[in-house]
Amino acid sequence: MNEHPYDRLGPDLVIAAVESAGYLSDARLLALNSYENRVYQVGIEDDTPLIAKFYRPERWSDAQILEEHAFSLELQAAEISVVAPIVDAHGKTLHEFDGFRFALFQRRGGHPPELDNFDNLLVLGRTLGRIHAVGRAGRFEA
Repeated sequence: MNEHPYDRLGPDLVIAAVESAGYLSDARLLALNSYENRVYQVGIEDDTPLIAKFYRPERWSDAQILEEHAFSLELQAAEISVVAPIVDAHGKTLHEFDGFRFALFQRRGGHPPELDNFDNLLVLGRTLGRIHAVGRAGRFEA
């Protein structure tokens, strides 16, 4: 039987990975919904929990992940409501621990738009247009 790439990604490894990035976990861990990757809310000692996204091994290259991060940061700089990865003191957004690549994010809440409200659809359409404008201005290739 083949081993699944995430078989080794248990709670202890998730917490150790987050701590390797310079945070002290209070050991609270909550698995969140994700299709391809593994995403966890990780409690941080005396602070707001962080979101840790572990990228599926052998699915994406570092270049592809870093391009996604760069695009998210550009959207954030353009004041588009996104949650970009945390940039550490060394300018890094992508971390590696025990063979797993991961990124950390601030925890942010949200809600689905009311699609039967035309004002919401207008805002949604304008936001999509702004996202496309930022993407068109950048050089994203990976």
